[in-house]
Amino acid sequence: MAVVKENIELNKGLKNGYFDRTTSSLIVAKPGKLLYRGYNIDDLARFSTFEETTYLLLHGSLPTRSQLDGLDASLKANRELPQEVQDIIRIYRNAHPMDVLRGAVSAMSLSDPDILDVSPRGALKKGIRLTSSVATMVAFHHRVRNGLEPIKPDPELTHAGNFLYMLFGELPDADDTSLMDTDLILHAEHGANASAFAARVAASTGADFWAAITAAVAVLKGPKHGGAAEGAIRMAQEVGSEENAEAYVENIIANRGRVMGFGHPVYDDVDPRSVHLKAEAKALGERRGQTKWFSIIEAVTNTEAMKKRAKRGIAPNVDLWSGAIYSLLGIPDDLFVPLFAVGRMPGWTLHVFEQYSVRDILRPRLLYTGPVDLEYSPIDQRD
Repeated sequence: MAVVKENIELNKGLKNGYFDRTTSSLIVAKPGKLLYRGYNIDDLARFSTFEETTYLLLHGSLPTRSQLDGLDASLKANRELPQEVQDIIRIYRNAHPMDVLRGAVSAMSLSDPDILDVSPRGALKKGIRLTSSVATMVAFHHRVRNGLEPIKPDPELTHAGNFLYMLFGELPDADDTSLMDTDLILHAEHGANASAFAARVAASTGADFWAAITAAVAVLKGPKHGGAAEGAIRMAQEVGSEENAEAYVENIIANRGRVMGFGHPVYDDVDPRSVHLKAEAKALGERRGQTKWFSIIEAVTNTEAMKKRAKRGIAPNVDLWSGAIYSLLGIPDDLFVPLFAVGRMPGWTLHVFEQYSVRDILRPRLLYTGPVDLEYSPIDQRD
């Protein structure tokens, strides 16, 4: 709630305040709607690919066949990690995957001969490189920390399929590849969220591209931003069975807790991304013969308490079903947030691109509410 003092409007958390214009994405609170560069996420989830959506975000239009082929070739050419990055990952191998990712992204600067290029064009070039290699970073670390040899990228596979292949060491099922592709599309961009804003703040100072994206990764680690999918599957595990859903929800609410996977700062309705992932989670569970998680989460959604909350805008969000999907695919819980980063790279790149295109430094002010003009006393005279 805005507080006015001495003609100054205090907007706590900078919520619902506009600091600039963008052509990246449009988020409509109610009914829940999300557009990338003018295109509805519903259409992109159904008909597009992650590569095509990446081109759209980075260039502002859907690609022709030759343009898409060019981007695809660039992504495939940048899958291998520089030796310095491989070394960093091995050094960090016992750390949390998000700490590893933060170090690996920063280390990419060591192999960039144009690190001081902070032009919009430079951001696009580096962003394509990192969109490709960040998937390799996550899979490489997962293999190394488990004492396994990293899997070399397969140039015959799509971005989503190659990620699953590098992670598990087996050629992925076509349906699983399609599902991962859809998930990456749905996570690719989402306005001035905390990590995108952090990247823009860094870029606004003239910091290099790698510094800006490292800032985004650091902010994404916070559980209030990137950790909700992990929290949602943990919630399902705690519920245990459909029959426990009502009692679990009532207990959480009675203790002023939060039922994970519900509500979103910018939606007053169902998160439009969650609709697609719900259908995918149901199909995946049936395909794997593991319908338990879908049934439990659905039971939580259908409790009287959550139905009432949905009418007040606390409805399912993208994390509710993505956590179930990742778990069913066999992806460890602590990789859920890094996987978020794999999908979000095109969006982060676009935000850095836009910020490099303007001269403004992002420098909001804090409203001082402490004492003023205190009299200084020497240390020997203080009680």
